[in-house]
Amino acid sequence: KSKKLASRFIGPYQILERIGKMAYRIALPPSLSNLHDVFHVSQLRKYIADPSHVIESDDVQVRDNLTVETIPLRIEGREVKKLRSKEIASVKVVWGGPAGENATW
Repeated sequence: KSKKLASRFIGPYQILERIGKMAYRIALPPSLSNLHDVFHVSQLRKYIADPSHVIESDDVQVRDNLTVETIPLRIEGREVKKLRSKEIASVKVVWGGPAGENATW
């Protein structure tokens, strides 16, 4: 599963209400008004006080299609896999964005 476009965590945000057993409505700032404000519990994390882990919502530019811009920073590895009679080359790319560095093959 590719996470190169996924911002890790932004916030913290106040929980406004519990929706059923598995979802919460949170208070989002106007800059994130294009996002749905109800999240499944699997998408939420308890906030541990460490300022270096928090991304300011002003720094996150969410597009209309809900993606975040990332840029390739460097190539960290190369490998060739053999699939039946074919050889498939893979490159490990380290991406940079609002959530920090993230690598994908």
